[in-house]
Amino acid sequence: MPLIIHAMNVLVTGATGFIGGHIAKSALAQGWQVRGLRRNPAHTGHLEAGEPVEWMQGDLNDAASLALAMAGVDVVFHAAAYYPRRERQRTRQQHLDAAQAEMEGVLAAAKAAGVRRMVYTSALFCIANVAPDAGRLADERDVYQLGDFPESAYFETKILMEQIALAANGPQLEVVVTNPTAVFGPGDLNKTLGSLLILAAKGYFVAWLPAEANVVDVRDVADAHIQAALKGRPGERYILGGHNLSVKDAFTIVAAVAGRRPPRFAIPLWLVDPVVWLGDRLPAIPLPANHLRSVRRWQAYNTAKAEQELGMRARPFADTVRDSLAWFVSHGDL
Repeated sequence: MPLIIHAMNVLVTGATGFIGGHIAKSALAQGWQVRGLRRNPAHTGHLEAGEPVEWMQGDLNDAASLALAMAGVDVVFHAAAYYPRRERQRTRQQHLDAAQAEMEGVLAAAKAAGVRRMVYTSALFCIANVAPDAGRLADERDVYQLGDFPESAYFETKILMEQIALAANGPQLEVVVTNPTAVFGPGDLNKTLGSLLILAAKGYFVAWLPAEANVVDVRDVADAHIQAALKGRPGERYILGGHNLSVKDAFTIVAAVAGRRPPRFAIPLWLVDPVVWLGDRLPAIPLPANHLRSVRRWQAYNTAKAEQELGMRARPFADTVRDSLAWFVSHGDL
């Protein structure tokens, strides 16, 4: 049943990150008391210094710091999770073991602290592909299993963590899972996908991939997290998406906003593999290797569930691009 609390105390793990920081802002706009968990006491992410976030220093693998951060909290927005940064320096099983231990530790801490609900920010790539002849778009019913992404510890750990989160749902702790699509917007400090906007704005994006994707504004994603805390159904997952577009159409919009020529030719999919290889070995180059790795699985998504149950509404993609580029300009990236 819906969680009805007017003055909530919430914790945002990953509040120094792109999505987590916007969740914190949306929670503050509700008048809620917001804590943010961070490892580095000097980091505030894209949140401004005056934002009334109560910062808690801690680590997702430190039970004592989690207990302190979650004390008296009604809802945890878990927007930070294990990331296999040294993907090729550890085995797949080592990454899976580390991800499992971290997720189980966070869930155990939430239960011990009496947290009523957790909203876990999962990944788009936990939504499985549907066959081209299925007659429908992919939705929350479509589930990947461990082993479906043997080429990537990143995707495998995401699948495992979502499974653990959903399995933990129960009377002691309600768990709602969100699956944001391709997220753009202001505040992308790490340039997760913002690097593509920057390249396009500089006139370097002259070609497109023959694929389709769903794009969404980070601020709409954050607002949907608030609604997931208030009225999301426990044990359910929600695709938080905006607009299904071909990559060509998406970057034609970006080019129009940036005042650049639109992309002019298609890139053969076989060229993606060497780009991913380069991105894995040269992390300083702004290439979204993990996203490109799965390009053959990109698809459109049915976002009706989040629209109907969470009231999610997506602003025009051109507005997202305009605000994103303005933010990058203000931070010296353009």
